[in-house]
Amino acid sequence: MKIFLIAALCVVPVVAAEDLPWTPAPEKSYFQQAFGLGAFERAAGSAVFAEIVNTPREWGRTWEGAGKRVGSAYGKHLVSTSVRYSVATLRHEDLRYFPSASKSTGARLRHALISVVVAKNTETGVPMMAMGRVSGAFAGGFVSRTWMPDRYHTFQSGLTSGGLSLGIEAGVNLFREFFHRKR
Repeated sequence: MKIFLIAALCVVPVVAAEDLPWTPAPEKSYFQQAFGLGAFERAAGSAVFAEIVNTPREWGRTWEGAGKRVGSAYGKHLVSTSVRYSVATLRHEDLRYFPSASKSTGARLRHALISVVVAKNTETGVPMMAMGRVSGAFAGGFVSRTWMPDRYHTFQSGLTSGGLSLGIEAGVNLFREFFHRKR
């Protein structure tokens, strides 16, 4: 049943992308985001961090444990990306980050943080709740708990994981806003 659910979550964006002509960023399609080199690099980076802090400790500090950490990080990414793109496509959300036009540090900080939960409508350009990003983060958080050790099989653990994903997104937005601007 778990494999069927995960497979279904990964197929939905492909079907949705065929029905609606939308791509969140012209240079990165769903397939590049989900299966590109960057996805595997992020999974490996996440696994290295998890290895350093030995989480989950039940997997141990072995090659097998490291493999589980990489697989878990990539699986979470795949679920999150699939849900994010599916919901964003259906709701016409443009999830790209757009730097602030303001010169004020406070306004730029606020913009970067709010952009985690706000997206532009691809048809009207009107700001809207970024349900794709939010639902993707929490779907990845909750689904990934199913293959983790038993102590992670809790609602709180899923919420924590989803919240951490959104927090990391906020950090990435701050980097984009203050250190990676094209002027």
